[in-house]
Amino acid sequence: MESKWLHDFVALAEQGNFSKAADTRFVTQPAFSRRIRSLENWLGVPLVCRDRYPMVLTDAGESFLEQARLLLSQIYGIRGQLRQSLHEHCSLNFVTQPSLAVTFFPRWIHTLRPQLEDSLIRLNTGHYHDAIEQFMSGSADFLLCFSCDDVSPVLNQPVLNRPDVERIVVGQDRLVLVSAVDATGHPLHFLSADVALRLLLYPPTSFLGALIQRKCLPALSEQSYFPVCENALGEGLKALALQGEGASILPASLVREELAQGTLVELPLSAWVRLDIELCCRPPFRSEQVALCWQLIRQLAT
Repeated sequence: MESKWLHDFVALAEQGNFSKAADTRFVTQPAFSRRIRSLENWLGVPLVCRDRYPMVLTDAGESFLEQARLLLSQIYGIRGQLRQSLHEHCSLNFVTQPSLAVTFFPRWIHTLRPQLEDSLIRLNTGHYHDAIEQFMSGSADFLLCFSCDDVSPVLNQPVLNRPDVERIVVGQDRLVLVSAVDATGHPLHFLSADVALRLLLYPPTSFLGALIQRKCLPALSEQSYFPVCENALGEGLKALALQGEGASILPASLVREELAQGTLVELPLSAWVRLDIELCCRPPFRSEQVALCWQLIRQLAT
């Protein structure tokens, strides 16, 4: 039996007419009639009363109609499950911090796409500890995160320093102090011995917040400052900075366009902080596709 015979029979029952049903199935009426006859021969019972007008189904036909619909549903349900299983096998699951999901990941994964072909890329985001927890629990194949040796003890980053975790540096960034500008292009907030600097900051419990507290704020030297807002999302801090609410210390990649356009300007720090962008994985890999992806990334990083 062919599944198209089931489709034909359901169409015939719904249209109540051989000619209209043939049209919906994009075949000629004679060909359509032969396919209905083939189904009847396979079942060994007549399904249609051909001597009645308008056409009606036989008792066997009425009984088989729901079975035909159920069979089609099961056939395509099984096909969908099998395809989903294959698709899942060819998926790559990443978890990363929110700012990297916006600034780094799109361009980076675009460079890999020719080798990854049509693999399904899944990207989840979470703040530093949440992202690490997802990765270590096996919910993601790869962890993409900022790394800085100076802040590792503060944030317990050694959880990634273990034999079953492999790590590769795939990019760099740096933290910059930025301010919006006035109509003449001068910064609204600036370093001054006489005026305290309004700051928009990451929470000190976050990865970047702890790094800023440890490295960036001391780099302001004798400049006095006071926080006016804390936000765990860099995009939120950038939006506030653009509104002139205060200066903010952000990844340079997050404000690249604004610095180029002149809507934000960089203020001097006595020392700037470099950030590594690391990709982490935990063999053995869930699938061959994940293993091939890691191999490709290692080759590109060397």
